Amino acid sequence: MKRYIVLANGEVFAGEAFGAEGESVGELVFTTAMVGYTETVSDPSYYGQIIMHTFPQIGNYGVMYEDMESPRPVAAGYVVGDYCRKPSNFRTDTDIDSFLKQYGICGVYGVDTRALTRAIRSEGVMNAAIVSDPASVDMKKLKAYKIADAVRNVTSSSEEVYEPEKAEYTVVLYDYGAKKNIIRSLLKHNARVISVPATTPVKRVKDIAPDGIMLSNGPGDPAENREEIKIISSLLGYKPLFGICLGHQLAALATGAKTVKLKYGHRGANQPVKELVSGRTFITSQNHGYAVDSDSVREGKLSFVNVNDFTCEGVDYPDINAMTVQFHPEACAGPKDMRGLFDVFNEMMKGGKK
Repeated sequence: MKRYIVLANGEVFAGEAFGAEGESVGELVFTTAMVGYTETVSDPSYYGQIIMHTFPQIGNYGVMYEDMESPRPVAAGYVVGDYCRKPSNFRTDTDIDSFLKQYGICGVYGVDTRALTRAIRSEGVMNAAIVSDPASVDMKKLKAYKIADAVRNVTSSSEEVYEPEKAEYTVVLYDYGAKKNIIRSLLKHNARVISVPATTPVKRVKDIAPDGIMLSNGPGDPAENREEIKIISSLLGYKPLFGICLGHQLAALATGAKTVKLKYGHRGANQPVKELVSGRTFITSQNHGYAVDSDSVREGKLSFVNVNDFTCEGVDYPDINAMTVQFHPEACAGPKDMRGLFDVFNEMMKGGKK
């Protein structure tokens, strides 16, 4: 069955339908990751977005529920060049088509993803509609579509506690749409994790009296989260703090810096970042459409920059015992270059223990 992608600039791309029935509207973004599609489609940071893979075929090794980064995917749509109908892997639970059907995500395959990617790289991220009839699209409404209340729609509704085999630290994780592998990584580093909703009051955190605070990844415009930013402002300097992706941006906003929307964002597992102190370059996994404005950083100091466009990839705040990074050190399926930052966080907490 034919299915079409209609861009906000009027361009139409024809493909074939797979996944769930229906139509959808979202912000079309592309990711260059070659593997880890289960983790990608289940990443809460894609809330309100249509995910497009630049890698030509997706689904070869099937979908494993154990590898999901959230209980329920929230992507607005899914676009691939081709997908594998009969995956081969001893861990496979289902195929990508059935997975999309299960979670109500409509997809398009057989589309010219190279041309679509060029369009986004040329004009920037834009809204798109996945439909069966291009003539049915209300272009005015499509152009007006905006992702709103993203964090509120993906954060947890209650506290959850995760126990490691040997607890040496307690970490409060602010869940702005946290990927499960952040929790797994903290557990591997002997941290008892108490995941809390995005707007959990400062008093509750101080009642827990953790050894450290983690600010998670998440979707949407960081500047929209005024209450979350206010809470972070009140917690800075209280305990060692580690922020990832959206958490990095929110911490910057809480210290007076600004964020800007990138032309087409950084999404994929091959983003090079340079550590300014050592001069070393690391390959990282990323998924974000906004960045901290480097020139606006006043309270901290830049720690990492993107090698491709020199945008801010990390900020250290030595005066308040905090560090934040734009990339994903917990990345699964990788790369694993920056997993050591969890060791650094452990050392920060160790130094703060009485």
